[in-house]
Parts: sequence; C-alpha cells; structure tokens
Amino acid sequence: MLNESWATLWEALAAAQPDHVAVVIGDTHITWSQLDGGAARVAAVMNDAGIGHDHKVGQLLYNCPEYLESAYASFKVRASTVNVNYRYKAPEIVHVLSDSGATALVYHSAFAPVVDEARRSLPGLRLLLQVDDDSGHALLSGASWYGEAKSSASPMAPIARAGSDSLLLYTGGTTGLPKGVVWSHTGLFGALAFTGYASLGLPLPENVDDVARVAVELQSAGRGPVNMTAPPLMHGTAMFLAFSTFVLGGTVVLLAGRRFDPAELLRLVQRERVTQVSIVGDAFARPIVAEIERAESAGQPYDLSSLARIVSTGATLSSEMKSALMQRATGAVVLDMIGASEGGPFAVAMTMPGQDPLATAKFMATPATALFDDQTWEKIPFGSDRAGVLAAAGPMPDGYYGDAERTARTFRTIDGVRYTVPGDYARIDADGTVHLLGRGSVCINTGGEKVYPEEVEVAVRSHPNVVDCVVVGVPDQRYGETVVAVVSSDGNALSESDLIAHVKTRIADYKAPRRVVLVDQVYRSPSGKADYRWARERAQS
Repeated sequence: MLNESWATLWEALAAAQPDHVAVVIGDTHITWSQLDGGAARVAAVMNDAGIGHDHKVGQLLYNCPEYLESAYASFKVRASTVNVNYRYKAPEIVHVLSDSGATALVYHSAFAPVVDEARRSLPGLRLLLQVDDDSGHALLSGASWYGEAKSSASPMAPIARAGSDSLLLYTGGTTGLPKGVVWSHTGLFGALAFTGYASLGLPLPENVDDVARVAVELQSAGRGPVNMTAPPLMHGTAMFLAFSTFVLGGTVVLLAGRRFDPAELLRLVQRERVTQVSIVGDAFARPIVAEIERAESAGQPYDLSSLARIVSTGATLSSEMKSALMQRATGAVVLDMIGASEGGPFAVAMTMPGQDPLATAKFMATPATALFDDQTWEKIPFGSDRAGVLAAAGPMPDGYYGDAERTARTFRTIDGVRYTVPGDYARIDADGTVHLLGRGSVCINTGGEKVYPEEVEVAVRSHPNVVDCVVVGVPDQRYGETVVAVVSSDGNALSESDLIAHVKTRIADYKAPRRVVLVDQVYRSPSGKADYRWARERAQS
C-alpha cells in the first residue's frame, strides 16, 4: 500500500496538472495550482501559530472553497482536520473540540456568536480563522480574517511527511455524543483509492510519481472523474468522496447553497458534465426526482447523460427512486452501499443500466464481509438464518480517539484477522444476500423481542403515501418498550390503522409500530442520516 500523506500526493498532482480544475463550487472554479498555492499560504499561517504534527484543526464551515483549502493546509503541516457539524450548539462544539484537543478553528462568520460562546470553555485554541460571508458578524477579538491572513502569508515550502499522519472524523452522534474516528492517511488511501482505481480498471499506484502519471493520462484520455457530493463537506461521506476524486486528479463539484437545493445539483450535473453523484438514500433522491419531474413538465428536462454512477450510502435508496433516476440517467450504474465512519462497505446493491431496480434491490456481502455472534464472537456461516453483527476486514481506522475501551469493542482481531464491527445487525443468506436489521444501539426490546428500526422503516416507507420515516422505541409499562413510527406523508390521507396493517403484510406483527406519529417533515442531519434522538422526543411528546 502506498504509504504517503495526502498532502504529498496532492502536491504531486498540482505540479503535474496545474491548470486542471480541482474544485467547482457554484460558479467558482479553482485549479489545482490555485488550490495548492492557497493551501500553502494557509499552511504558513498555521505553522507560524505553532500548529504542526498531530495538532487538530476544527472546521466549522458550510461548503466553501476554504473548506478543502484549509484541510489541505492542515495536512501540509501534518495536522489533523476535525469536522464540526454546523448545526451544533455551543455545548456540542465544546465537546468535539475539547475531546479532540483542537488548537485551531476555521469557521464562517455566521457562526461567530456560537464560537464566541464556546471558546470560553476552550482555552487550548491558539488560532482562530474567520471566513467572511454575508452574515454581517464582526471579527471576533483574537481571531484573524481567513482571507487577509492567507493573502499576507508567503507559501510554505513542502516538508517531509508520513502516511501515518491522521485525520479525525467525528460521527454524527444520533444516539449519543459524537466520537472521533482516527484514520491514518495510508489507511484512508487503502479504503478510498482502491475503489477509484478498480472502477477504472487501473492497478493501484506504487509511488507518488505513479499517482501523478495516472491522473495526467486520465485527463488526456477524457476519463478524469468529475464527482459531485450532495451532502455537505462536514459529513464524512462528502469529504471522503473529495479525497477519492483528488487522488485520481479529478474534479470535485460542490453545492454552494446552505440548504440542499435539487435544482442547483441538477444544473451543476448538466453544466459540469458530472460523472458521479453521491447521495444519502431517499432523503436526497426524492427531492431530486421531484425536480426532474417538474423540469420535464415545464418542457426543460435536465441533461443527465454524463452520469456514469449514482452512489448512495448511509440510508436506504428505494427501488422506486432507483427506477426514477435510472429512467433519466440511462447510462448510470446505481450503487447502494452499507458502510460506516468506522469502515466498510459491508454490503453493496448494484443495478446496471437496463436492469430492473426491484430485482437488484438486495444487498450482497463483499468478499471482506463476515457475520459474528456478538456474545461468543463465533463466526456465523452464511445461510444459517441466525442474526449477528456485520463485520468487515480490509483497510480501516486505527480506532477511536482517546478511547481504548471503545476501540477494543469495535475493532476486533478474530482468528488473526482485524475486523471493524460498528454494531449493525443483519442476517445473511447462503448466496450472500444481506438483510440489514439496524444498529444495535437503537435496537428496540419490546416484550422480550428485539426489533431493529431499519427493518421496520423499510416496511413503513413501502406504503405509497409515506415520504419518510424513523422508527424508535419509547418506554412502555407492559412491554418495556413499544415501537413507534414517526412519519411524514405526501399529503394524501394516511391513517394510523391502515399504515400499521400495511406494515404487517411485510414483517412480523410484533415488529410493526403500535403507534404512528405524523409530522410535517422527518428531521434528518444535513448528511441525510436519521436523528433518533429527535424522533424519540417527538414520539414521547
């Protein structure tokens, strides 16, 4: 495996193809030489502030050029990035930055008030870089304007780095406090680069020169990837997609809006000739399809002919949405993957052009997938009809930051093989078909029976009038917990009794919701992930 820092790889790419576009965000186009030059100046600012090897740089930002530029700068000085959810309040920001030991923070002016509140509990912060926007907030005392600091600095020369340099990815914390997953640059290269190179029929590079050479050859042949991520960069899926695109010397396309706008996404796909779009299940697919249908009705259909792949991770993509997307992007392969911040993928559902999305909806185990009994850690053979926890071998994180106990529980060496076991339960048929049951941490125990929310959510969303749904357990005097579905509809009549009856035609009666709570919209994180804490609060109230 190529053992290098991402910054070293990107420097080689910038030297080999300086005028190629690295990032598109809205109407802004940034070349590789511009990205590298800007990052070198920001790295100098960080270096002058004493930010260096193994320091942590928080990023509290909407999508913007400064996001990838400051990440690149952090890697140049051998510091680690720390993603901070821009919906967090001050206590949550304090948790992430104190837990990681961050010494620097890059943030949008829009967040100046909450940063000012949080920093009172963060004495370790030595560098604050404020990115100007149209929010009108003044520069915080002790902070520097990002743009001014960058323009006044001289570019920092490259330094010696190592593949053991790391980045911290904080998980969403939908069932508890966010926790930091430590990825080495080498481990992340193994997890991301293989897919990119393999999908293009290329061998893995053996050195930095190989990376640059392959990128130039791909561009010359018109095969360079142009990849768009619908989730914001503060979500691991988006940042990792950017990295996997960069390693091939490709172009990353980002949404500039601060709220998800399917029309902006489709305009960019058409204008930039995007080859891959990454989304998070139906939460993104439904508004995209609705905008496609609106444009078609107006006689102004979008041109999606450039799309070769549509990738969904983190939430289920229904057959209905797959079919609607593939009817318009006729040459695209649709990949629905089960993965986690801790590694994977654990299973993949692939639909090729011309195939029936319903017939190909099942998830299949990868060669690295295994299933274990979570009590004895005995490997469960495929086809045994026993439920167990999903595991995957291969490239994976070093562990959780500062939490040896949690690391030992999640990253287990069994029979000499290291597996990542985040806690997703499943059954696997003899042919490798994976039936995902859900995360154990949100498992519902009702009357002594285990119910996994994701299995129920899939059944609920199969109702034609359901738009979205999250299933939770709430305390019940008789059963311990009772299953409740928090549901949004398409505006048509949807009764509790009809929906429950519909679900019971698809799964066992004891798994079906006993109550249904209708809401105008199911709240999800900006990445599209279910927020079980929010759903439980709504269900209980």
